[in-house]
Amino acid sequence: MTNEIWGEVRKGLLSAVGENNYAKWIEPLELKSLEGGVATFLVPTSFTGNWVSRNFGDLIQKVLTNAGQLVARVEFAVPKEQKAPKPSAPDILTKKVVTPGLGEDLPGAPLDSRFTFDSFVVGKPNELAHAAARRVAEGGPVTFNPLFLYGGVGLGKTHLMHAIAWELKKRQSDLRVVYLSAEQFMYRFVQALRDKDMIAFKQLFRSVDVLMVDDVQFIAGKDATQEEFFHTFNALVDQNKQIIVSSDRAPSEIDGIEDRIVSRLQSGLVVDLHPTNYELRLGILQQKADQFSDQFPNLEIQDGVLEFVAHRISTNVRVLEGALMRLFAFGSLVGREITMDLAQDCLADVIRASDRKITVEEIQRKVSDHYNIRLSDLIGPKRVRTFARPRQVAMYLCKQLTSRSLPEIAKRFGGRDHTTIMHGVRKIEELMQQDSQIADDLEMLRRALEA
Repeated sequence: MTNEIWGEVRKGLLSAVGENNYAKWIEPLELKSLEGGVATFLVPTSFTGNWVSRNFGDLIQKVLTNAGQLVARVEFAVPKEQKAPKPSAPDILTKKVVTPGLGEDLPGAPLDSRFTFDSFVVGKPNELAHAAARRVAEGGPVTFNPLFLYGGVGLGKTHLMHAIAWELKKRQSDLRVVYLSAEQFMYRFVQALRDKDMIAFKQLFRSVDVLMVDDVQFIAGKDATQEEFFHTFNALVDQNKQIIVSSDRAPSEIDGIEDRIVSRLQSGLVVDLHPTNYELRLGILQQKADQFSDQFPNLEIQDGVLEFVAHRISTNVRVLEGALMRLFAFGSLVGREITMDLAQDCLADVIRASDRKITVEEIQRKVSDHYNIRLSDLIGPKRVRTFARPRQVAMYLCKQLTSRSLPEIAKRFGGRDHTTIMHGVRKIEELMQQDSQIADDLEMLRRALEA
């Protein structure tokens, strides 16, 4: 029975991940069991299991659920009798990659065929990042080096990186482009150290035309990996090769990264992907709904449902897309139109999670990070403008976004009097009408807090 189920599920995965990703990562999987809400798969290596779990685990769970299986968790295991010795560094580092978007004989992660510029929905929160990515993807003289993209989970960093790689290879098929995560960079570095083959490692990574490293914050605190990353970075820049890096935060905010690497990462163009606004979320939902309509041709969705979801779910794009997939899957399984009532019932848990309460402490941390000042200075007694204006911004946001009374807010700002909070709020209300920078800061902070 499990083989029959897996056979059907694999068809759905093939269309979702594309032929190359399917051949490299899905085809080797063997469904061992479906018991107690856990789907267990056998994988050829632990590396394969970790990669599939991280990149396709949620998708596999969704497709299994759509096939009528109650799956709460997906696990991967290497058969004991099939465990093989770890491959040597030359095997890892010179293995021919058949995934599109990567040059031959280069290390790298597979590119997702869904992540192109055509499928990226552009709105005010991400328009600068999109424009910068487009410019880099055009090739030609290196302008932004490195291009550093940062933002929270599910805001589109990885999508843009994949899109750049696809576009570069489309324009120049012989270009040696490597996309991989910082974790994979470290994995290959450690393997090269173990097998005493650092020369091959260095030659390989320094021979590329474009190096793309995702989630660079992963190497924080890993001194040896940082050392090699730094030298690779310098070697490529000296050759005028393009480097593109992503992270969940700005270079200066990554704890455990050496100052010289921070300085290098800041030397190019640093672009923030802001939390989504309502218009962008609605645009994403409309695009996804059109795609899902091809998979569920007989399923109707009532007017107003997409607007409802865009208003109520603001966590991140992945949660948003997952919520829409759940609606379509549920409507298809029970054979019902997706109405407002169905959406409210089906997404009750997701909506509750999205309707979280913002705290005074959270606002204080976010404001101090935004203005690059210490939290102790934000709530402390110093009245210099550098601290006073951010303090008033935080007071205003506390009044607007929390249910705390003025005395309660005042208590959390160093035990001040509530009249000080009133003065700060009024001052910011005045400045919003006169100073566009203050208005922009408030909008950015509000989006970040509500995301």
